Amino acid sequence: MATMNMLQAINNALDIAMAEDEKVICFGEDVGIFGGVFRATSHLQEKHGKARCFNTPLVEQGIIGFANGLAAQGSVPVAEIQFADYIFPAFDQIVNETAKFRYRSGDLFNVGGLTIRTPYGGGIAGGLYHSQSPEAYFTHTPGLKVVVPRNPYQAKGLLLAAIRDPDPVLFLEPKRLYRAAVGEVPEEDYQLPIGEADITKEGTDISVVGWGAQMEVIGKAVELAEEQGIACEVIDLRTLLPWDADTVVESVLKTGRLVVSHEAPLTGGFAGEVAATIQERCFLYLESPIARVTGLDTPFPLVLEKEYLPDHLKIFEAIRESVNF
Repeated sequence: MATMNMLQAINNALDIAMAEDEKVICFGEDVGIFGGVFRATSHLQEKHGKARCFNTPLVEQGIIGFANGLAAQGSVPVAEIQFADYIFPAFDQIVNETAKFRYRSGDLFNVGGLTIRTPYGGGIAGGLYHSQSPEAYFTHTPGLKVVVPRNPYQAKGLLLAAIRDPDPVLFLEPKRLYRAAVGEVPEEDYQLPIGEADITKEGTDISVVGWGAQMEVIGKAVELAEEQGIACEVIDLRTLLPWDADTVVESVLKTGRLVVSHEAPLTGGFAGEVAATIQERCFLYLESPIARVTGLDTPFPLVLEKEYLPDHLKIFEAIRESVNF
């Protein structure tokens, strides 16, 4: 075991994947000698050569189009979009090419070896263009997988699983946690299952669901709830597409209550999908309305970032109101 932050865990996963399989190629804006804007790919070019870790032009559509072509020819590309806010120029390539390539060809061709890494979310005072959480746009796209780690251990295990997965994976990295999240990580190769949620804490009174950096915030809210005698069951989805509905259903059948939290705006956010599914499958067991604690339906602000973000106090209040309904 070694103590790593999330960036070091991601770098370690990429190093292992590249050492194991010469078909694994990393590229994106400034990922070569510079190591990317956050240094996630530091020293990979030195170790594996300029042909396997290199810079691209500043053109996101081109990065993913190039990645699709490489993957279709049997390479295993790991493409980095420098910030998730800038993934939208590549949106057409991802949803109309990456996700559909296998199906439009009747499985004669596929780009299943493709992984797209990108930092996302707020908490760094990045303002409108460096703070967004666009996961819900992509969970609406059959043919993709969407994965979000919450700590260094998950980041390494899930990224290695994503690179080796037979389907294209969008790997969203909570940038607020890049250096803030530190933990013990096995130095050897390991994978965590894609599509399986992680119950981080068991409880009987209410289920609280989130993913990524929001899990740390949920943890603080749950501590406040426990001081008032409320036993929370906490679930980290880890994968949003496909998401582990069965684990959440089983939890809500036990607790009768559900709070879902994410940074993205309320309207159209993935919490709505979770809430709708649980309402369909657990309706007669619900003791209170399902609550969503999310960002606001506004562009992501700079000065008012703390007011925008769903913090531990907002989540605690939702837990308390649900239990006292």
